[in-house]
Amino acid sequence: MARRLRYQVATSLDGYIAGPQGEFDWIIMDPDIDFAALYAQFDTAVMGRKTFLVTLQQGGTGEMPGLDVVVFSHTLRPDDYPAVSIVNIDPVEHVRSLKAKPGKDIWLFGGGELFRTLLAAGLVDTVEAAVVPLLLGDGIPMLPTTASRTTLTLSHHRLYPKSGIVLLEYTVR
Repeated sequence: MARRLRYQVATSLDGYIAGPQGEFDWIIMDPDIDFAALYAQFDTAVMGRKTFLVTLQQGGTGEMPGLDVVVFSHTLRPDDYPAVSIVNIDPVEHVRSLKAKPGKDIWLFGGGELFRTLLAAGLVDTVEAAVVPLLLGDGIPMLPTTASRTTLTLSHHRLYPKSGIVLLEYTVR
């Protein structure tokens, strides 16, 4: 089975993946979500510079246990972030080469702009939105404007009753 690029993201009901300043303190941690099983499905995570910098603000190094982390940036210096791979080439070509290599699925971890770019290139295989029962009213959209219309097919859904989170998994057609 070929590696898939899976955009797996938490989103507010009104379609934001972060607040206006990039905050994600509104994301509920449901005890029934098995994060170990989730991480085990991937061996690589890709993200944009802005998402990476937000993860660093939380006090980490950018590492994700068991995953190779690839950050797309033209401004970050690789020597400053040894825990991850800083890539300053076209994300479309790099992700295409990652998908061609053997391995587990690739987690498109964050960045609406990166999602838009990779979706337009036909590289995103699934969109997996964990819809948090909250209306943010403003913030960073799951998919920035100027994106092309994309048809999706529902392939899986799950309700987490304790938190009200609904996981919707769609295959990109």
